[in-house]
Amino acid sequence: MKRKFLSLCALLFAINLLITAQVQRIEINTASIPANAEIKLKLVQRFQQYNKKTVHSSDRFDTTINSPKSVNILDQSDKFYVHSLEGCRTSVYRLSDFKLLKSIPHVFNASNQYLFKETDYFDYKYRTKDKNLNYFSGKPVESCFSHNGKYLWVTYYRRTYDLNAIDPSAVCIIDTEADTIVRVMPTAPLPKMISCSPDNRTIAVTHWGDNTIALIDIQSKNPADFKYLKNIAIDRRLSLNFAENDTIDRDNNCGNCLRGTVFTPDNKYVLVGKMGSNSVAVVDVDAQKHIGSIFGMKNNMRHLIISKGKLYLSINKTGYVQKADLKDLLLFNESGKKNKTYTKWQSAFVGEGARTIVADPTGNYIFAAANNKSLISVVRTSDMKVVAQCPADSYPVGMDISSDGKTLIVTSQGKSGDGGNSVMVYKIEYSQKSML
Repeated sequence: MKRKFLSLCALLFAINLLITAQVQRIEINTASIPANAEIKLKLVQRFQQYNKKTVHSSDRFDTTINSPKSVNILDQSDKFYVHSLEGCRTSVYRLSDFKLLKSIPHVFNASNQYLFKETDYFDYKYRTKDKNLNYFSGKPVESCFSHNGKYLWVTYYRRTYDLNAIDPSAVCIIDTEADTIVRVMPTAPLPKMISCSPDNRTIAVTHWGDNTIALIDIQSKNPADFKYLKNIAIDRRLSLNFAENDTIDRDNNCGNCLRGTVFTPDNKYVLVGKMGSNSVAVVDVDAQKHIGSIFGMKNNMRHLIISKGKLYLSINKTGYVQKADLKDLLLFNESGKKNKTYTKWQSAFVGEGARTIVADPTGNYIFAAANNKSLISVVRTSDMKVVAQCPADSYPVGMDISSDGKTLIVTSQGKSGDGGNSVMVYKIEYSQKSML
């Protein structure tokens, strides 16, 4: 028996060594390849929680970083915001000198119940807890700005007492002038993506947990006046009728697994990626209903963005970025058809595990985080060719680009013990050719 126990320990130790060996940590000043590319990246700053004994002044040990999921740059205020999923906090940094300005905890107790104007969410029920429903820590996932950067909306994967993410979760609103939370609103289970309409009238919250998307009226300048318009089912709302003591894998038990969410530039539609059923749902904003879906893209899309009249998708498992002409894509609605299969996608392979994508201000380039390959790829949009690639700390997942296109900030989530848990700041250099 003792020999078997020692053999098991040896096996576990070997597995741990293998996992650790696969974790990538790059050095400050790591640059993209090829060296003569029309666009170049270089790592100039990092915040991480895996190495106290750093050798470079630009490599900072930061205990507020704990599985950072997403990042938002607010150029006009010289700041950026990093949301740590497992740390239940948002770290605020100055963009010009990378100083940590504030750490905002997503913790709610008797001292801050004034942040909750309501507890109930439509006809949803709380089954995990029957009192002190607004006493919890929130696990921040994604975020977006509204009111020209005045407010930052942050979704919570779940309330910490709701282990299976079957109860209503929440979204908080941060005043970016004071960097304090000014309101918390309930949501359906497991909200992930969130988006603000170009006309700043509507917020869309997409719920991974039960196939729904919510629209919020934000026309007022006062957060206390923001109000829900409707919770819209995409195909059908899931019941989440799990047994009371079951442990459920909510990353996979998610129906359509709704993820990427973006408003069209004319504010008419919200496009929502159905990651689990390989189509893009189209929601009519004024009618407040799901009017159809677009098929034909590669399987397992994750993120959606619109740039210069084009829709771009990241394809997670197989690692592609795909492009479509937005006007052509939406013609199905004009013809009265409910669904459409679109066949004119252009694709670029960026590395398995493609997660967040962003476009530079010109729309000439798309940057993609390849989570499985610990890589940042740059795609030239004119011909959908990868023109540069740069290593990243293991498990890159979130990113944002500055309004001048010169700074790219990438988060690496915490996985496999001490892997990830870093925020990387890359400087972008464009050649004269790239600016033509």
